[in-house]
Amino acid sequence: MNDYAPLIEKAFSLNLSEQSYRVEDIEGDIPDFIRGTYYLNGPAKFSRAGLRYRHWLDGDGMVCALRFDDEGVQFTNRFVKSTKFVAEEEAGRPIFRTFATAFESDQLKRGVALEPSVNVSVYPFIGTLLAFAEQGLPWELDPVTLETRGEFNFGGRLNEISPFSAHPKFDPVTGEMFNFGISFSATRPTLNVYRFDNQAQLLSRKRLRLDYPCSIHDFSLSPTYTVFYLSPYLLDMEMLMGTGRTLMDSLSWEPERGSQLRLVSRETGEEIASIPIGQKYCLHLINSFEKDDRLIVDVIEYDQPIYDEYQVVPDLFTGVREAQPVRFVVDMKSCELIERRTLDYHLAPDFPSVHSRQLTQCYQDFWMLSMSAERRPGRKFFNQLVHVNWDESTAYDIYQAGPMHYLGGEPVFINNPNKERSGIIICQVFDAEHTASAFAIFDAFDVADGPVATLRLRAPVHLGFHASFEPRSRSGN
Repeated sequence: MNDYAPLIEKAFSLNLSEQSYRVEDIEGDIPDFIRGTYYLNGPAKFSRAGLRYRHWLDGDGMVCALRFDDEGVQFTNRFVKSTKFVAEEEAGRPIFRTFATAFESDQLKRGVALEPSVNVSVYPFIGTLLAFAEQGLPWELDPVTLETRGEFNFGGRLNEISPFSAHPKFDPVTGEMFNFGISFSATRPTLNVYRFDNQAQLLSRKRLRLDYPCSIHDFSLSPTYTVFYLSPYLLDMEMLMGTGRTLMDSLSWEPERGSQLRLVSRETGEEIASIPIGQKYCLHLINSFEKDDRLIVDVIEYDQPIYDEYQVVPDLFTGVREAQPVRFVVDMKSCELIERRTLDYHLAPDFPSVHSRQLTQCYQDFWMLSMSAERRPGRKFFNQLVHVNWDESTAYDIYQAGPMHYLGGEPVFINNPNKERSGIIICQVFDAEHTASAFAIFDAFDVADGPVATLRLRAPVHLGFHASFEPRSRSGN
């Protein structure tokens, strides 16, 4: 099989240490309007005591921060000191079963769930910093030092077994946070929908019946609805609780059940509609908004799930699994699907991102990562940064990384307050040939021209998942 990601194994075998220092190796000019802190979370530790993890989601989480101030740029990285991380570090061996790695005498949380690796996303909220995992409460970090403060239970309103996803959504107008979690009961699967005010006080938790115990990674928010793309990717909890079976082993794709858009009222938490949309799969949604009695839901849609392509580390994405941006238009009065529009771009796009202030709002531009070799079988990794405008039929503004250079982290947009439709994108770059890491800054509306500035780190770091940015005017950093 061909190798379209030579030396990518270096990114998954790093012996990472925690550091904090001023970034001095900078090529190009950092725009003056970038003031605040960029955060990135992702799996960073893939082995313990001779055990190698199999899956990209298995690694223990590490958060990186770039703080932009008048003196320059400060880099900091630290592991999230979760229950799993601390216990295994102290024992000097693996203890807990992970997403796709089982071993003799491994343990589950309370015998029914994974002990979270806290490796998916990180968001500033109410003056602190929250790192998120799949199906577990977030962990609170110091927003400057990244020191772990402990599990964040929202004032005791939730507990360690409350189902809670890694993809909260924040309303840019109200400051409210919304999230969800799945209870994977075989007889009564439930979608839990949460709403918190801008001080992290729980306003409501609604439990909505599901047709099947489906695995959902993400959702989106509009001014009226929380929007869920439900795919028939089913989790068998009895199988997971058995000896030697992982969560990956316990998932099954049953497309004949059909996929649907589930619309839930933001105000009441009640289900409004369930709309059939075919037999495809969605990992990440892009955005949702409302216009002229229409609800527009934008997603990245696959023919089938993608998690099996995240293994076996480091040989990822060996199959050919195309995806493309899709726009659903729903009549809000009749709750019927009236249009499905696709963009003619298929090179495995993922980690879509919009300007955070345009979440729930009408917008045109978004950014994502993709793989230039997607239509060919063989090991691959993200090596393109793509800027898309919905007014166009396909993506024309594409940055292609050089040979043995790979991109990581959800592209983060930072607005230029002094100029309309102007801003930058921050994206992570890993140089596999030289085992080196950098963060690249692009003109958001001309990414094809390459970075306007490159911040080279003293030591390499892991390839991350999701990222966010906290402006200085809000963070005070």
